[in-house]
Amino acid sequence: MTRSEVRQGYFFVAPAFILLLGVLGIPALTAVLQSFNVLWVRDAGFSLDAYRQLASDPAFATALWNTVRYVTLVVSLHVVLGLAVALLLNLDIPAKWFFRVVAILPWTIPDVIGGIVWRFVFDTLTGMINSVAIVIGLIDQPVDWLGTPALAFTAVVLAEVWRGYPFVMLILLAGLQAIPAHLYEAASMDGASRFQSFIHITLPSLKGMLMIAVVLDVIWECRLFGLVYGMTGGGPSDATQLISTMTYKQYFEFFNTSYAAAMAVVLAVIMLVIAIPYLRASMREKD
Repeated sequence: MTRSEVRQGYFFVAPAFILLLGVLGIPALTAVLQSFNVLWVRDAGFSLDAYRQLASDPAFATALWNTVRYVTLVVSLHVVLGLAVALLLNLDIPAKWFFRVVAILPWTIPDVIGGIVWRFVFDTLTGMINSVAIVIGLIDQPVDWLGTPALAFTAVVLAEVWRGYPFVMLILLAGLQAIPAHLYEAASMDGASRFQSFIHITLPSLKGMLMIAVVLDVIWECRLFGLVYGMTGGGPSDATQLISTMTYKQYFEFFNTSYAAAMAVVLAVIMLVIAIPYLRASMREKD
């Protein structure tokens, strides 16, 4: 490759690099500086007070624990439901394209809109959940789903499982379609059952796609804000308070800019650590 071709390559990459720098790089640098009380804060001066406050704040500990539980449950259910739906959509059935479109629809709904819709679904008086449960005799009187801490957390998890599973499903469906058909044919000729083919062919072949789906979904769920804020606002009693919602409140409601920026930096570091296996696998494939 000649020097002119190298310069030409840099020329074509430069607009994307500048865009990423403006959209991601500058805000990230600003957040780091704010967390150290250096930039765009009152009484500016380098300080670690925000991080010290994080280490001793029980509210942040609660939000961190809620985030861990929430992400673990949601991603686990996304993988189970996404794999099940992907297996069904990979079958040779009539109007397969129609069912694939229907399965993807929840992912097309913005998380904020999804949160508002599910807030009405779980509404105590007019919500569909209570209405159906009363009609079929499961309950005698309306349940305050979003006003009870344990039930509110469960409701948020279920809502995001419904809205977010198509992301994992699409990745796994692509992986299923990449598995050579002759592997299943050979297994069938050797007398293997469908379950044995699933265990010994499907799952090993999907290992890489599963890792990609899990890592990307974990990163997405760690930063999820709109659905939780639209449904519960982090309540009741911080039962659904995540790091993302707490960061928003500290910054835009309480104007604790340094403290909110420190939370954002900690969350970014957590997501970076989670992304390391994905990055290593990607680099290994390129090599």
